[in-house]
Amino acid sequence: MSLASSTHLVLIPSYNPGPRVRETVAAARERWSPVWVIIDGSSDESPAILADMAARDPGLTLITLPRNGGKGAAVLAGIEAAERLGFTHALTMDSDGQHPAALIPEFMAASQAERDAMVLGVPVFGPEAPLLRVRGRKVSNAWANLETLGMGIGDSLYGFRVYPIAPLARVMHGQHFMRRFDFDPEAAVRLCWAGVRPVNLPAPVRYLSAGEGGVSHFNYWRDNLLLTWMHTRLFLGFLLRLPVLLIRRWR
Repeated sequence: MSLASSTHLVLIPSYNPGPRVRETVAAARERWSPVWVIIDGSSDESPAILADMAARDPGLTLITLPRNGGKGAAVLAGIEAAERLGFTHALTMDSDGQHPAALIPEFMAASQAERDAMVLGVPVFGPEAPLLRVRGRKVSNAWANLETLGMGIGDSLYGFRVYPIAPLARVMHGQHFMRRFDFDPEAAVRLCWAGVRPVNLPAPVRYLSAGEGGVSHFNYWRDNLLLTWMHTRLFLGFLLRLPVLLIRRWR
């Protein structure tokens, strides 16, 4: 394990991930320091598991939120605290074991090489990936690239990515959306609007079965309605920004 970074940290929002969280956080800690976990009002056994890990690991920090506010709200709490301590970039990953902790150093290196960019994971699906989820994300990706005039968002929904903290905080403080499941795609689009260039790197994604300890909070109807409303808002914002985006693309 290398010395702790003073600029880049791993940020893991966590809501009721079950015991799988131990393996996820341990894998992240093997490859990076510091790692922060934002406990987003969890009511399962994971807070106790994480507290035990943090008591024995100075490279692991826990931030506990009193109630579940959603992924985006948890990330915002994390980056606000990180910015106060001088961190400039945060790699976000899920706590349920879907994201590849082994690629943390590669993504951090890409971010350190291009500090003004956001590094977006592009999922490489295994045979176990639900076909509905694989096909459905193509719709969101098409809208995201329309809303940014093709700035190059490889995947709008995959949450394994490195954000520059300052522009992300400005975007989030500028409106009250992107606090729940809509966080990842809206963050990518709005950061593109703010001039943050995407860098895309492939990354495998695992869909764990219940027998493997997999936990999913995805609700097909609720979350797709949320995404539909989000892209409606973003498309209207795109129309307002179209002259500026066209000038930027021309340049």
